[in-house]
Amino acid sequence: MKGRLLYLVRFYLTTVLLFVIAKVVFMFCNGAGHDIAVTDVWQVVSHGLSLDLSVSLYLLIVPFLFAVSTIFFGTQRLSRIIMSAYNLFVAVILALTFVADTSLYAFWQFKLDASCLQYLETPTEAMASVTGTYIAVRVLLFVVIVSLIYFVYTYPKHHLVKSSHRWRETEAAIVCIPLIIIGIRGGLSESTTNIGQVYFSHNQFLNHAAVNPLFSFLSSIGKSGDSIIGYNYFTDDECARLTEGLFDTDSVNPDTLLNSRQPNIVLIIMESCGGQFTQMGGHPEIMPHLNSLSSEGVFFSQCYANSWRTDKGVVSILSGYPAFPITSVMKIPEKSRKLPSIASTLAAEGYSTSFYYGGDINFTNMRSYLMSTGYQGICWKSDFSYSEQNTAKWGVRDDIMFNTLLSDIKHEKADHWMKTLLTLSSHEPWDVPTKQLDDPVYNAFNYLDICLNDFIRQLRQLPIWENLLVVILPDHGYRYKGINETTRLYNHIPMLWLGGAVKEPHRVEALCNQSDLPATLLGQMGLSHTDFTFSRDVVGSNYRMPTAWHTFNNGATLYDSTGFVAYDLDAEAVIVHEGDNTEELLQRSKALLQLTSHDLRKK
Repeated sequence: MKGRLLYLVRFYLTTVLLFVIAKVVFMFCNGAGHDIAVTDVWQVVSHGLSLDLSVSLYLLIVPFLFAVSTIFFGTQRLSRIIMSAYNLFVAVILALTFVADTSLYAFWQFKLDASCLQYLETPTEAMASVTGTYIAVRVLLFVVIVSLIYFVYTYPKHHLVKSSHRWRETEAAIVCIPLIIIGIRGGLSESTTNIGQVYFSHNQFLNHAAVNPLFSFLSSIGKSGDSIIGYNYFTDDECARLTEGLFDTDSVNPDTLLNSRQPNIVLIIMESCGGQFTQMGGHPEIMPHLNSLSSEGVFFSQCYANSWRTDKGVVSILSGYPAFPITSVMKIPEKSRKLPSIASTLAAEGYSTSFYYGGDINFTNMRSYLMSTGYQGICWKSDFSYSEQNTAKWGVRDDIMFNTLLSDIKHEKADHWMKTLLTLSSHEPWDVPTKQLDDPVYNAFNYLDICLNDFIRQLRQLPIWENLLVVILPDHGYRYKGINETTRLYNHIPMLWLGGAVKEPHRVEALCNQSDLPATLLGQMGLSHTDFTFSRDVVGSNYRMPTAWHTFNNGATLYDSTGFVAYDLDAEAVIVHEGDNTEELLQRSKALLQLTSHDLRKK
């Protein structure tokens, strides 16, 4: 038993150490031109260790299974052959990963991922950017590194033979299985191991250095540009004709909603808070405060969500990028980091930007997306005490998060700032500390309403209220009591602008999506939003084709003044329609799928 344990522990720790060394070498080879210090090496290694530990466990699976098998049978010669073969295999994989990652970063400025596979189809073009000497040196390095890794795995040699204590060792092995699975998964929380969990700096180079290159490559398979579904229904010309006029990236003579071009901004993204829980859905009793506030600011009465999930809705809100039926852009760092965002635009104007979320910020690669798109500070579950972290199933409950945000606003030193809060308590299992309504779902949204009202009430008492804009809208709706993605009410969401920066109460009746927030907001601030390709200034005089588009799990809906259509991609059939313009709406919805998916593939 001792021999088997030593073999497995040594293999595992050797693998972890190799990943650590690779990080240091990566920083040394690619650090030129990046603002880094000696202390950053430790930060990169320590923050990246969680991915290294997980990937090392993946590579340990075969040795573990082999070691278990030798409890019952095996000879020294057989075990030596099998271990040597696997050691060589791992050495080749690691050496190839390290050399490719360290070498290609200088060209790509992002970590190794599956996009490199497309160059295997055109190796001549791939080689055209480098010299023969460059290639020869990399090949030599590969051979040397394979030899070194193989050596450290193989020596000293371990001989695994049949055990005289078979059942005792078998029991020990069974106990280890769940530990390995938990380690690979990254713990028992809702989020699983992902790239975003190692992001820690505003310096993207340090974040990239912390990412395990083998994990980056494997996790991108199935998510890279080539594997994203490219919906192909029409010729390019026909697609362009069907979508012509839908997206205009300019603001032409927009209505003046604000009395300030540089307001401080609080953006509140309410978890699952579709209009069905407000007076919009015939339930004024659930969120009475939000209903009342709607008459005090700019209320967008015909706003619709782009998707049904938080990771997709957040990207639509912050980056003005449409959601997709299957693909989650947030989960694909090589795509999401290329998106524009309200935060990055305002940061370029001197704004301080920060994001607040009481849950696990690594969930669905959220940290990666936020830090890559302009957020300079992140406050999440780990920043709170243990007791606060467990006040709700998903993390820190909303009243604590609102109070934290309020406190930070009071102590904010920057002249101009934007703070974003993503709530979480209005989510299953609806575990909130108040009991105002008997229906647990309705009660959770009532609790959110209470938290929101208390926050706004206290904000009004602060001097910063005079130049403050509070934007309130949800990430998506919620399937409840017969309302689902194919019903317009599910997608219908409240969007409200409040604060002293609002010129006067106003009701915007234009049909729009939550993805239109960036263009509309930046247009009011006199800032360009031409890089927000699919976001529209809905109060501009050039907004002439009001349309709301929504995607759900392998389906899409489209709504305009002529009607509504819901299309199931699996069934390839219209499942819901309103009005007499079904075919034209369907064609346009398909064209939007094609236009947006092709745009994503090109990023």
